[in-house]
Amino acid sequence: MRTDVDSKQHVHAVFESIAPKYDMMNDILSFRRHKAWRKFAMRKMDVKPAQTSLDLCCGTADWTIALAKASGGAETVGLDFSQSMLAVGQAKIDKLGLTDKIKLVEGNAMSLPFPDNSFDFVTIGFGLRNVPDIDQVLREMKRVVKPGGKVVCLELSKPDWQPFKGLYYFYFEKLLPLIGKWLVKKYDQYRWLPESLAVFPDLQQLAERFRGAGLKNVRAYPLTGGVAALHIGTKGNDGV
Repeated sequence: MRTDVDSKQHVHAVFESIAPKYDMMNDILSFRRHKAWRKFAMRKMDVKPAQTSLDLCCGTADWTIALAKASGGAETVGLDFSQSMLAVGQAKIDKLGLTDKIKLVEGNAMSLPFPDNSFDFVTIGFGLRNVPDIDQVLREMKRVVKPGGKVVCLELSKPDWQPFKGLYYFYFEKLLPLIGKWLVKKYDQYRWLPESLAVFPDLQQLAERFRGAGLKNVRAYPLTGGVAALHIGTKGNDGV
């Protein structure tokens, strides 16, 4: 059995090793649906000019970049624990001429290096299932978002209707690691994906975890038959 320390080291090693091919594999393995899911999330968030954002587990910075563009260049920070992923993201940011608009930080989502009430939005995309303590991360997200601000999670989820459910799990558990092996020689790394989802909360369970962190007006949206889900919670105007 892996300890929390072992799991953290394993996850870090996974993302360090797959960083160069991460974007390509995301497109292939999700049939490019991850782009549509992120666009849906942005529509629901309705980011306004001058609103600030922190994007946790930002990876190669696609969502970070979208947040910066939507805000008209307001303060946008991306945080990730993988320097290799951040390096890929920084190259994208530099190419787009957004270097002075976006700051990437190597850090731990469990203990954010930001003061209370710092951002209008705090997001996490496809990273919450990889953290050692979901509730601690949600508490930290709530801490650093401003009163009235939004905590947003876009994540893989668990479809619950047949026959789609059976087909999905066959693909996710059996075929996906083989595709990783064939295309980028990374079988063990892509076997981690179904392992991480197996113990992750479903749509309603994660909504309850949002409420347990003290977030208000929690909304949960299943995407593509429940393959993914968007959760949005609001910090009370009184800061509680």
